Amino acid sequence: MTGVEEAITRAHRDEWARVVATLTRRFGDLDIAEEAAAEAFATAVERWPSDGVPPGPGAWLTTTANRKAIDRIRRENKRDDKQKEARMTYDDDPPEPLGVIGDDRLRLIFTCCHPALALETRVALTLRMVGGLTVPEIARAFLVAESAMGQRITRAKAKIKAARIPYRVPSAEDLPARVSGVLAALFLVFNEGYLATGAGTDPLRHDLTAEAIRLTRLIRVLLPDDGEVTGLLALMLLTEARRTARVSANGELVALDEQDRGAWDTELIAEGHRLVRERLAAAAAGVAPGRYQILAAINAVHTSARDIRDTDWSQILALYDQLVRVDPSPIIVLNRAIAVAELDGPEVALAAVDRLDDKLAGYHPFHVTRADLLRRLGRSAESRAAYDKAIELTGNAAETAYLIRRRDQLR
Repeated sequence: MTGVEEAITRAHRDEWARVVATLTRRFGDLDIAEEAAAEAFATAVERWPSDGVPPGPGAWLTTTANRKAIDRIRRENKRDDKQKEARMTYDDDPPEPLGVIGDDRLRLIFTCCHPALALETRVALTLRMVGGLTVPEIARAFLVAESAMGQRITRAKAKIKAARIPYRVPSAEDLPARVSGVLAALFLVFNEGYLATGAGTDPLRHDLTAEAIRLTRLIRVLLPDDGEVTGLLALMLLTEARRTARVSANGELVALDEQDRGAWDTELIAEGHRLVRERLAAAAAGVAPGRYQILAAINAVHTSARDIRDTDWSQILALYDQLVRVDPSPIIVLNRAIAVAELDGPEVALAAVDRLDDKLAGYHPFHVTRADLLRRLGRSAESRAAYDKAIELTGNAAETAYLIRRRDQLR
């Protein structure tokens, strides 16, 4: 990539959510905000190679997107009514009371995650509007067709507009009921950064993981006693702590058992462990932990081991047993099987994994897990076939390189 192409790519990752959120606040229309932002980036692709990258790319993009939005409104038949409505509703709002976090991206998340929308729709819309993910990337995250996901997002934006859903952080009494969809969206944004699926993107997208962590910290300020908010933040921190050790110098994904643990971020691990201990104390007082808290506890066990051989798999399996009672999803059952393999052997684990075939046939980690278990059992031909299927399904270049190497090592 040229320097200008890198600048445009970096600006899209750093500024997309900010531009969309700013335009949504001003014009009160997600369609206008998204399309104007996209047009601004298209203009940057045309002009920056000849004009040069502006000293403030974010400001340039926001200004350009604002002009694009105004031009579109003026082209529409009822522009006077639309301009008056936008000005009255969004420009002249009284200032929010002190203590409310004034972050446009946080407001945008709560708009996308309004309870009038179905939970999966909230998450998908947030991934598009805040995370800047493409429709194909979101469709892969949900294991659905691209056309279906595109229609889902379009209908969601139309419903927000028709229902006049407000662009704001909810009041304190409404926050607890609204937060579950927000946390689910942020978790998927983080996961896309943790293992990016977009064609031509970096294998790890630190911009997405960092933004998910930043926004989760803001929500924790709003809801300091919410165990699942704290649990999700701890989970993100403990996962992010391993980022620099997850891709080798030649661009290949490094599995957990092969990572240089000395390269892990000790400060993030210490903060994550502190948050996990905080929630364990609450559990000891009789407060049942939720999904994110248990996942964080599992990651705390992993990051406590100085060597993969020191991992307390019994504790991890006990936590997965607890998690299955809270969230009996096929993906959780699949992850539990990995711990089963360490304690009871790959044959027992493979039997549990094979029972998930009808539910996870299009999910590439399912085939990765099968390939590894079959390899450990010496069933090389079946393992090779499972690796081939995983390679076909994965959209991450670093993981593809890792899987190809593992497949080619089979006898």
